[in-house]
Amino acid sequence: MHPYPELARRAIEEYIKNKKILAPPQNLPEDMKHKAGVFVCLKKHGMLCGCIGTFLPTTENICQEIIRNAISAATEDPRFSSVLAEDLKDLECSVDVLSLPEKVKSISELDPRRYGVIVTKGQRKGLLLPDIEGVDTVDEQLEITKMKAGIEPSDKDVEIYKFVVERYK
Repeated sequence: MHPYPELARRAIEEYIKNKKILAPPQNLPEDMKHKAGVFVCLKKHGMLCGCIGTFLPTTENICQEIIRNAISAATEDPRFSSVLAEDLKDLECSVDVLSLPEKVKSISELDPRRYGVIVTKGQRKGLLLPDIEGVDTVDEQLEITKMKAGIEPSDKDVEIYKFVVERYK
């Protein structure tokens, strides 16, 4: 297992079992010292059971972003019940590290396998990670993202941003 999902798993276990936030490792690897948006997704028996993240960094490094978002994915995703101690043995973690979003001039720049998208209109904002099972077209990707933001799927008066992820399992 890559160190990122391993860190996410340790953070969840420490929080679920002991109600403590995992301290970052003393000798932080160089790649964890950078800042980036991070999503932590959890699956149990292959089914999504939590996914929380930040599209821009909110902490001082990737390590802290992973710890914070892992705990949130396990305990605060409103779509799912909180992870329980008995769930830990079956929990799979993945970590997506996001590039900075760039504004899209034309939807021809999008590819749902390669790029995640952010759709905004006023204060409303929705995000969809790339390479999601069952999302095969740009239209599907944008429709889902608009719905997540509370924007009508037919609304064309939106700003669209794209980003890439490095996915670690």
